Amino acid sequence: MKKLTIGTRGSDLALWQANHIKDELAAIGIEAEIKIIKTQGDKILNLRLDKLEGKGFFTKELEEELLGGTIDLAVHCLKDLPTTHPEGLIIAALPPREEASEYLLILKDCVDVSQKLSLKKGAMVGTSSNRRKAQLLGLRPDLEVEDLRGNVPTRIQKLRDEDYDAILIAKAGVKRLNLDVSDLHVEELETTEFIPAPAQGALAIQIRANDTELFDALQKLHDPDTAETVTVERKVLNLFEGGCHMPLGCYCKKENGKFEIWTSKAETADDFPERLFLRAESTEGLAEKIVDKFNKDRKKPAKVFISREIGEHSYFRRALENNNIEIEGRSLIRTFPIVTVLDQFILRHVDWVFFSSRNSVEYFFNLKPVLPKKTKFGVVGRGSEDALRKFGHIADFVGESGDITEVAEDFAQLVGGQQVLFPRAQDSLQSIQKSLPADAKIIDLPIYETVIEEDIDQSYADVLIFTSPSNVDAYFADNLLEPGQQVIAIGNSTGKKFDEMGVKYALPYSPDEIGLAEAVFGIEIR
Repeated sequence: MKKLTIGTRGSDLALWQANHIKDELAAIGIEAEIKIIKTQGDKILNLRLDKLEGKGFFTKELEEELLGGTIDLAVHCLKDLPTTHPEGLIIAALPPREEASEYLLILKDCVDVSQKLSLKKGAMVGTSSNRRKAQLLGLRPDLEVEDLRGNVPTRIQKLRDEDYDAILIAKAGVKRLNLDVSDLHVEELETTEFIPAPAQGALAIQIRANDTELFDALQKLHDPDTAETVTVERKVLNLFEGGCHMPLGCYCKKENGKFEIWTSKAETADDFPERLFLRAESTEGLAEKIVDKFNKDRKKPAKVFISREIGEHSYFRRALENNNIEIEGRSLIRTFPIVTVLDQFILRHVDWVFFSSRNSVEYFFNLKPVLPKKTKFGVVGRGSEDALRKFGHIADFVGESGDITEVAEDFAQLVGGQQVLFPRAQDSLQSIQKSLPADAKIIDLPIYETVIEEDIDQSYADVLIFTSPSNVDAYFADNLLEPGQQVIAIGNSTGKKFDEMGVKYALPYSPDEIGLAEAVFGIEIR
């Protein structure tokens, strides 16, 4: 095969990507050189991306040269490519995807770990992405968001120059360029919490459709697993008829043979984003199902009951009120401390403290524990993580999945033979403890008890959400499900109660307010 010419933009990241593909080609015996091509997006730096006319403002010029025959292939960030291709061009290969999560880079004097995302109140965050802005303000409405353009090193330098308190940036870009950001606080935003752009972290190799010899050669660089998931994400984008400026996040992954997909969409960057999580056996019709769920005419619950008090400014309340859904929030149990003085001696050699609920966090720290500096913290869900932040600590392990068995397995891999303290409710099922390896040293610490309220009133809400097994016991001691009512259970242990009752229920992916909002949004009202 002749020596190929690779077309690319001239930014540091684009050149890294092009050289990466050049090296991959060399490994399969194909020689290539690189040609730098300026795009509209590179030339116009004084406007927000959504103010530029048309689509493909980071790709159009590369495609024109490809069609003109001056280059043989173009290397793109797949998320920059429009979902429809110019006639005569195809995507020949999608290499393995880099991590799709985001980095929130924060100036160290603007860090406040007691706040969600570790960012001080009212901080100024730089991004020109409508998707990032909508999701960021959904999580932290107190923040200010200002435009940020430029390549990855330029953006980071603007942060260091204190033009911003923090910036949002793709983790893949920082990793690919091997940038040192140790002078900044790095908060990694997981894809399940902060949903990336469709195909974020994926590269695309584009060629002429009639270049069959090159197409066949490039299949050695193609990753079918990446193609399978990003195709769903881009199909969602296509069906919404959106481009780079749409406040749309979509992320799909394959887990245990099933497809898990998260979607976030807002009308504008200033609007609260709707979120949806679906799990499916195959990708067939999946994108269409997702888009249908965002249909404004779809019937949604009018009222939701939850067995927990819901704060006035909580994410869950704002998500439901954004859909004109009434909330009936009331706890069906009361909790009381059973330990008032903590034996500090038992804490001397603790490696980990693991919390399975917000109550266990609060009751434990109310005892004023003195822990070794080496101590790490594990939690189930972002709700417990947020509770831990209020006491000035960041979780080293967050079990995001609603499947407690998965959480236990993931945590067990970290623990080994270390000493783990479990502050817990007296009637806890101790699912995590039972799943740890035999050599783990477990310190069991019951610190509070739950008492069921009496004479609990029936709820006639469309959806009933139960936050613990004891709340299920409390409610159904005197009440039955009304016809048409649907149930959401937080966590497997709560779900098992409904299994015993023969009641169908939905299980959120994550046992927190974001997961609950996703679950409610996914409910079909008949």
